Amino acid sequence: MSKIIKVLKTNCLILSRKRSCLIVFKRDFGSHYLFFNTHQKLSKQYICTIKPKNKMRLFLNCLFFIVVTTAFSQEKTTSENAPKVKIDSLYREDQFYFGVSYNTLRSTPQGFSKNKLSAGFTGGFLRDMPINKKRTIAVATGVGFTYNNYIQNIAISGSDEVPVYTLLNGTVNYSKNKFSQFLVDVPIEFRWRTSTYESTKFWRIYSGFKCSYLVSDRSIFNTPAAHTKITGNKDFNRFLYGAYISAGYNTINVYAYYGLNSIFKSGAVNGEILKMKPLNVGVIFYIL
Repeated sequence: MSKIIKVLKTNCLILSRKRSCLIVFKRDFGSHYLFFNTHQKLSKQYICTIKPKNKMRLFLNCLFFIVVTTAFSQEKTTSENAPKVKIDSLYREDQFYFGVSYNTLRSTPQGFSKNKLSAGFTGGFLRDMPINKKRTIAVATGVGFTYNNYIQNIAISGSDEVPVYTLLNGTVNYSKNKFSQFLVDVPIEFRWRTSTYESTKFWRIYSGFKCSYLVSDRSIFNTPAAHTKITGNKDFNRFLYGAYISAGYNTINVYAYYGLNSIFKSGAVNGEILKMKPLNVGVIFYIL
């Protein structure tokens, strides 16, 4: 770092660098300047004569030299003293999730059909708990929610205590027929991934088991003559469970849920007991 070391008798200026020293000495007589270079022997002197009109130019050049070298040295010092960012080697991955799915039903009665696209939404928090040193294998559990909507041709009428199920055919005129469920989920899953603490883009395969509790439900059946809405249907199974899997790269992943027990615990249509089980396929997003 260049700096002024000292001034001798107001007419000697010393500029110092790491490997060289330049002395500008104004003699008491004439306009002679004496230069020394520490890379060579002090006995070797360089004497030059500078005209009076160039004195100001010499002074400005020396000042410019000081300012520039000082600026570069400060920049180097700042970069050397900059705080180093610590990398968290005890990282966790994918603790929040949100998914969108296409809902369908299995084990349906004869004559059953879907009318429109039935969509579902899921989201929640999972505590990631790595079980190996590289943190590429983990287990996770937490809590979430699921909203499932089913648009099909089984009408639910009557009341919540005594629901009536009717299989609609082409002769019945209706504008809307569906039922929906809102559930609280408790999933537990096994995780494999290729993540590192330096990158957020990696491959993953997560599979697990999910238990759900039915918080609320609603059935709607609208015809030109009547509008029927039923909530708290006693025939719905309050506890549902099933297996699921998700796989993909980076943020977007495919997702599938396979229900293992029936949505209905009782109820029949045309003498056939309702044993419909959910099958949901879609995409799921992971963050943090």
